[in-house]
Amino acid sequence: MNIYLIGYRCTGKTTVGTLLSQRLSWPLLDSDVELVKEQQRPISEIVEKEGWGVFRSMEKAIIKKLSRLNHHVIATGGGAVLDPENVGYLRTTGKVVWLRALPETIALRMAGDKKTGDNRPALTDKGIFDEIEETLNFRNPIYEGAMDFPIDTDGMTIEEICDLIQKKIKV
Repeated sequence: MNIYLIGYRCTGKTTVGTLLSQRLSWPLLDSDVELVKEQQRPISEIVEKEGWGVFRSMEKAIIKKLSRLNHHVIATGGGAVLDPENVGYLRTTGKVVWLRALPETIALRMAGDKKTGDNRPALTDKGIFDEIEETLNFRNPIYEGAMDFPIDTDGMTIEEICDLIQKKIKV
């Protein structure tokens, strides 16, 4: 069994995953990081030169490979659940935790995140807050369908989030 962390950009997947993996003594893998390592170029370059479709295809191959592992904490890219096959891989090989945050919280976290440029290319040509709201409106039902349970990360410490995950999964 793996623990998969899903959710929109800057909801805490990598940060929570880091502490959770330490607590469980399970390796942490981030599907975006694995994709960048494999492709030897940033996500922004892949999307700019080849488009979102090619990126999503690469992402699917990475998710499939990671889902073959056991006892790993795996942080997925924010859009990984858009592909029903990815959701199938996650649901059949582990527990899926949806980390949620309010649009205001996400925007603040994105503004303070140095990785945003290379690893989080714009999804639309709208302003950042409008993009967040629009994307969440579209994706929230997909996240809901993919998850085993949600955790609202607004106002919670990383420790509190990990405590909740461990309590719900009993690991």
